[in-house]
Amino acid sequence: MAKPLMAKATAVWLVDNTTISFKQIADFVGMHELEVQGIADGDVAAGVKGFDPISNNQLTQEEIDAAQSNPLHKLKLKFNPSAAGEEKRRGPRYTPLSKRQDRPNSILWLVKFHPELSDGQIAKLVGTTKPTIQSIRERTHWNIANMQPIDPVALGLCKQSELDTAVQKAAAKQAAEGKVMSDDERRKLVSTEQSLDMDAAPKIPSAIEGLETFSLTDEPAEEKEEEVVDADSFFNLPKGGETDEEEDEFRP
Repeated sequence: MAKPLMAKATAVWLVDNTTISFKQIADFVGMHELEVQGIADGDVAAGVKGFDPISNNQLTQEEIDAAQSNPLHKLKLKFNPSAAGEEKRRGPRYTPLSKRQDRPNSILWLVKFHPELSDGQIAKLVGTTKPTIQSIRERTHWNIANMQPIDPVALGLCKQSELDTAVQKAAAKQAAEGKVMSDDERRKLVSTEQSLDMDAAPKIPSAIEGLETFSLTDEPAEEKEEEVVDADSFFNLPKGGETDEEEDEFRP
């Protein structure tokens, strides 16, 4: 249900100028009933000037009369055609001045790690313009040599849920168009919730760090056949029989 402009000031005016119950006023302006009672007691909204909802085209006198005569009647905000669609209208995302210098780095990160995102999606995520995104894609940006890809979520330029939603929409669009994604692209489409539910990858204990070649599985390693080495092969000695014969020939 739509709420009136200047809700607290409107509640002050209704308390001062009507006999509508606190419950009805609270439901109309979106406040708690005790807050409205505090306004009547002077404990809440002290010094706030009442805002006339009739002269400001938010209520009609007939609606107020109906609420005063029936305590169960709920006040209805007067329809204002000029305000239709105002809640859905959104301007470009505001980026604080302290973070605007990091915005090109976040665009580079999105272009590098999520090429499936369109320029419009990136512009909506980080609050930039399509010419800037295009210059970074084509590496013609004036500061491209000094730029480093940084996650826009880490920079606070967008929420992780917003990034996940944009990536999922881009993936669905590619699937509808029949484009085939590589394995790396599929891994990038995993949402935060899915990645947090995944089992952690086994890590090598620090006690055996440097012994990565050893297997961590229970399967026994293949045993290599050891070559039997003859001890006599280490010494280049002639055979004993030939030596004795030669000694006999030269013996006087």
